[in-house]
Amino acid sequence: MNKCQGTIIRRIPLTESSLIVTWCTKEQGILKTVAKGARRPKSQFSGKLDLFFEAEFEIIRSKKTDLHSLREIQILRTRASLRKSYLKTLSASYFTELINKVSESDSPINSLYELLYRGLNYLEENEPKLLAIHHYEKEVSKILGIFNPEKEPITSISEISRIPRMRTEILNLLTKESSDH
Repeated sequence: MNKCQGTIIRRIPLTESSLIVTWCTKEQGILKTVAKGARRPKSQFSGKLDLFFEAEFEIIRSKKTDLHSLREIQILRTRASLRKSYLKTLSASYFTELINKVSESDSPINSLYELLYRGLNYLEENEPKLLAIHHYEKEVSKILGIFNPEKEPITSISEISRIPRMRTEILNLLTKESSDH
């Protein structure tokens, strides 16, 4: 058994009763776990596996695949206010998806984990702003060692990874919001 701490960045159905839960962790990087029975009403995981939740959890590592078994979970932070506005949820989803795209499975990503942690906590307390989105992208490019002061950070990131499609919608909403004020 391995103990980990991380943030849930993706959840997808695996079977009628199980979920694949993807985590961003400091020590292990991006981890995929199977939460067997998580979709059942009386599951031990009921109410504990939502996006952006920060938790301590135990896994049993698979020897054959990168899909490990989730055993126990203890919620540290729900980040409930991220679900109170569409723009907050969309921005938090963008932050998590960008980290997921530029990270490798089972590789330590301390700096990216810390950035995601700070970014989600910022969004929990504040409304998203264009400046925050651009700052996050700049920090990702610096951590990856691809920051170029003569380019937009997102341009450097796009040279090594696909940019999540939701970015366009976020920028449109934030640009519209700032022009309305």
